[in-house]
Amino acid sequence: MNFPADIKYTHDHEWIRVNGKEATIGITDFAQGELGDIVFIDISKDGETVNAGDIFGTVEAVKTVSDLFMPVSGKILEVNKGLEKTPDAVNKDPYGAGWMIRIELTDPSQVDKLMTADAYQSLVAH
Repeated sequence: MNFPADIKYTHDHEWIRVNGKEATIGITDFAQGELGDIVFIDISKDGETVNAGDIFGTVEAVKTVSDLFMPVSGKILEVNKGLEKTPDAVNKDPYGAGWMIRIELTDPSQVDKLMTADAYQSLVAH
């Protein structure tokens, strides 16, 4: 399982990679493995400002549907349109081609409250 050190993690299994005032968000390698084969992703908040902890969409796997939670507050700048045709990119490359949204951070200090790779790895090991 992959735990990149350059990103932050949530208890809900989302990851966030910050670049200045913008950030990219997706689900973790652990999450995609637990979900199984992902067949559809619905991100319903395109262009909206969403608060930390709010649901910004859903991910549908063969046997389940799971909500996607915002790790931090921000305005959604871009939804990964490639996932419409190839939602399994989340299974194959969750930290690369499988990213879900890009946002503009409204409160960058919220990132400091998220887990490091080591802390997240400890969480999912139990």
